[in-house]
Amino acid sequence: MAKIKSIEYFRVLPRWLFVKVTDEQGNYGWGEATLEGHSQAVEGCLDAMVQRFVGYDADNIEHIWQTAHRHSFYRGGPVLMSALAGIDIALWDLLSRRLNLPIHVLLGGAVRHKVKVYSWIGGDRPRDVEAAAKERYAQGFRAVKMNATEDVDWLDSPRALETSVERCKIVKAVGLDVGLDFHGRLHKPMAKQLAKALEPHRPLFIEEPLLSEHYEGIKQLSGLTTIPIALGERLYSRWDVKRFLHDTSIDILQPDISHCGGISEIRRIANMAEAYDVALAPHCPLGPIALAACIQVAMCTPNFTIQEMGLTIHYNTEAGAYDIKNYIKDPSVWDVKEGYVRGLTGPGLGIEVDEEEVRKVAKTANAWPPKGFVGPDGSIREW
Repeated sequence: MAKIKSIEYFRVLPRWLFVKVTDEQGNYGWGEATLEGHSQAVEGCLDAMVQRFVGYDADNIEHIWQTAHRHSFYRGGPVLMSALAGIDIALWDLLSRRLNLPIHVLLGGAVRHKVKVYSWIGGDRPRDVEAAAKERYAQGFRAVKMNATEDVDWLDSPRALETSVERCKIVKAVGLDVGLDFHGRLHKPMAKQLAKALEPHRPLFIEEPLLSEHYEGIKQLSGLTTIPIALGERLYSRWDVKRFLHDTSIDILQPDISHCGGISEIRRIANMAEAYDVALAPHCPLGPIALAACIQVAMCTPNFTIQEMGLTIHYNTEAGAYDIKNYIKDPSVWDVKEGYVRGLTGPGLGIEVDEEEVRKVAKTANAWPPKGFVGPDGSIREW
């Protein structure tokens, strides 16, 4: 075993934060600690973790995870768990690259050889979805996700929901399954109405029909609709997840591997979910390192169902030319055929990071600012 020599992080466009861990023998691994809109906070946390973990044995991944989580006293939350995720993913990559094996082999071996995926259409204020849906179909996707609504007031006109139903019908007519992301934008009076209106049109799932802190409302809503309910991007550990599993209020769990403590924790979350007959569909509108880590988990997780991909998602195109096919040496790994990407079977994460491009872009990349909606009366609305 070799000790950790260095932990570096790189802020890159469009809104990602990569982590590289190198040991004293020159072995290295890459991780992703992206927390959209809060890069500086995660960078500060990583600075502290660098001071703590340089000199630790790089192979002792679980010990490092437990130390970071339990010796911080103030545990969990998006910032700490994202920083930890970046290091955890990098350590798994380092170890498995050194052993010349893909990560999923170290986690028990493959249960599938290809991975079902979906991508985004429509943007923050969804429109022109028919053309976007046809483009995704031509790219090889057979499922997409889009925001269900624009910003909506606590109690709004029912007319505000009519276009949501029409967009769902349009996309399904193209031949795609469609998940509707409520994005926590709706409050209970509107969420109940929209779920009922969508039900005859059978969306693949509805995501974050309410914000995750409203667990009692989500439980109530789950009893009012047959549409599968998905959430999890704003849950950061197995302790955050267990209330929803105990309540049997969700059907699909969507932890984000870069927000929930990395590969180590998402595997534990997946195992918990399987015991409650809940599927795993990780959230990942992020970079290629996070996506590769998700693919490794998908390949060895029985209750995995579908993987989000950020290919040309609106957040990327708004920022310029950088997308998930950047920063890696073989972008063809993200080619989609009949709704699937092939499994990643190379050492480690199964991708080769283009370190030269990472370092070049990191020299000038600014942090991506959080977004938000404001109503016509000047009041804050959920984004």
